[in-house]
Amino acid sequence: MPHLTDGAGMPSHPAGTLTDGGPGPGTGLRTGLGAPGCAHPLLASAEWNALARPGTPLDWAVLDVAHGGPGVRPDPHCLDAAGRLRNAGVRVLGHLDTAYGARSRIELIADAHRYLEWYRVDGFLLEHCPADRATLPEVRRTVASLRALHRDAHIVLGHGTHPYPGYAENADQLVTFSGAWHDYRWSQVAEWTAGYPPERFCHFVHSVPRGHLEEALRIARWQGAATIWFTDRTDHGRHARPWEGLPGYWDEIVSRTGTGVSE
Repeated sequence: MPHLTDGAGMPSHPAGTLTDGGPGPGTGLRTGLGAPGCAHPLLASAEWNALARPGTPLDWAVLDVAHGGPGVRPDPHCLDAAGRLRNAGVRVLGHLDTAYGARSRIELIADAHRYLEWYRVDGFLLEHCPADRATLPEVRRTVASLRALHRDAHIVLGHGTHPYPGYAENADQLVTFSGAWHDYRWSQVAEWTAGYPPERFCHFVHSVPRGHLEEALRIARWQGAATIWFTDRTDHGRHARPWEGLPGYWDEIVSRTGTGVSE
């Protein structure tokens, strides 16, 4: 069973017993899907069609044109896919790879400008976002620059782990877990997250067997993450990208998300 930590990695309350307004069982938490980045529409047309299907509980989908950025020229296939999602009422986020702080703010803003000009995105996922206190000021400046380009941009910081708490004040959502099921099922949640609503947190988990899907959803609700992407696809193989396709149990996960569920 997952447990809270006190922010320094030490276990605190058992999962599901969050204090100070945390979620816990029985809260009727609505869980939605966040697609981290399906493959190019030419390679995954069925996936993009499924994401745009009316009634799919999709909070947003990431458009990753060139494995980390918008590419060097407009792509009509990506423009069409993005347009169909927006017509379905789904936010489309441009994928910006921060390389854990190695990429300059100038580079990131240039990529963001292309996403806005070519694909009219609604916001951005900053993948491989640093999580330590020292890099917070630069990430804050980057987010401020993104909001200057698009005042209503939906900003998701893709840490993949619990960052220094100050990051929560600089984005709409934080990805506080990204990894494999065998790590997720024993994961811990930082206690400071109890001070924020579940809508502020995302979990991406690959290699989740069909038989453990309900357990994975329960962990997300207990830990207070309202946006999730669970898949049975794995990261095995040199070029494996588990987020690029839909899970084998797509219909089942769609039916299990999108509404409040009382545990």
